[in-house]
Amino acid sequence: MIEISGTFWIIFTAILVASSCSLLGTFLVLRRMALLGDALSHAVLPGIAIAFFLSDSRAVLPMFFGAAVFGLITTLLVEIFYRRWRVPEDAAIGIVFTALFALGVVLISVYAGAVDLDQECVLYGEIAYTPWDMLLWDNTEIGPRPVWILGTVLLLNILLVVCFYKELLISSFDPAMAVSVGISATLMHYLLMGAVSLTTVAAFESVGAILVVAMLIVPGAAAYLWSDSLPKILLTAVLFGVISAVAGYYLASIWDSSIAGAMVVVLGIVFLLSLFLAPRQGVVARIWQRLILSLQMAKDHMLLNMVRREEVAQAWRWSRSEIIGAAAVWPPIARMAFASLQRAHLLAIADGEVRLNESGRQRGLQLLRNHRLWETYLAQLGLPADHLHDPADAVEHFIDGELLQEIDAEVADAQVDPQGKQIPRID
Repeated sequence: MIEISGTFWIIFTAILVASSCSLLGTFLVLRRMALLGDALSHAVLPGIAIAFFLSDSRAVLPMFFGAAVFGLITTLLVEIFYRRWRVPEDAAIGIVFTALFALGVVLISVYAGAVDLDQECVLYGEIAYTPWDMLLWDNTEIGPRPVWILGTVLLLNILLVVCFYKELLISSFDPAMAVSVGISATLMHYLLMGAVSLTTVAAFESVGAILVVAMLIVPGAAAYLWSDSLPKILLTAVLFGVISAVAGYYLASIWDSSIAGAMVVVLGIVFLLSLFLAPRQGVVARIWQRLILSLQMAKDHMLLNMVRREEVAQAWRWSRSEIIGAAAVWPPIARMAFASLQRAHLLAIADGEVRLNESGRQRGLQLLRNHRLWETYLAQLGLPADHLHDPADAVEHFIDGELLQEIDAEVADAQVDPQGKQIPRID
């Protein structure tokens, strides 16, 4: 018979917790209910304590039942406060979970001398003891009990997401639309909350409150930075959870620290990396997008200034420094924009003088046409003449062909702008 190491069972248990929590936590983040996971993971504490006092044992069934009951009570109380008494949802969650968690702490503290409940286990769990908590079947060990419990919970969560994916998606984004197409948003809410309660209770004993909260919130929040597609977000969230489970265990062995705590540290690192490196919403991507936009606007301003000057002085000669100054942006970006115009063959330099090439002139005239058409359109809407330039200046860079045709039709092929300046015609 193959003997499986304790390390495998610990990591496998953490992976099951991470996968279960990440799947549901993504929907909690989507619904802006991330704090509910925190509430449930803390509010089950009095249920665990009361079940221990009544049963006088740490048997799985009574403690699981006690925790499940208080998880349900937490969800119902939040809904009652929010729906019936109009308490803001985030405030309702905060009120319920702090009150119930405080009750649990008081119960444990009062009876600390008579019961074997450790507050640290509540926070950090006992995942390191997983290999010794074996489930017996016909006097044969068939694997750790937490693995069976959490594996069953994971399968139930996968079934919930697969079977009710469309309903969860629509009711999460737009409950009113869900009702209009025949989906019960209330039923979906309680199904999700029930699954979250079940997952929280199942994971609580093994990994404690800290890891449950982190796994419910952080993987989903990090995954949302990487994609706008919900299936991709769900898979990415699970992947982040699995990475934190594996890396956190080995980090804990290096630090000789709490395994659950180390996993949360890895989750924090994953989130920070996502915050900086995500391709669309990360800090680096946003800086890059702003740089590209600044470069484009600087190039447009240079071309606009040159074609405007040509309107009044055909023989005007530009120096490099004058054009860079006309960009109206940070000088290093202006110099990069000037170099980009040169590479695109929109500018020509001869004897120290800068001139527009024909392609550069056509691009500049197109920008000038966009600007003056937009000013004319805004004037027809009733905007005062002294309020036209800034909005037009902001929009002129982004007018595509289709929008230009619509504006052209709206202003009835106007020949001049509100200031009486000629609107260029582009062949």
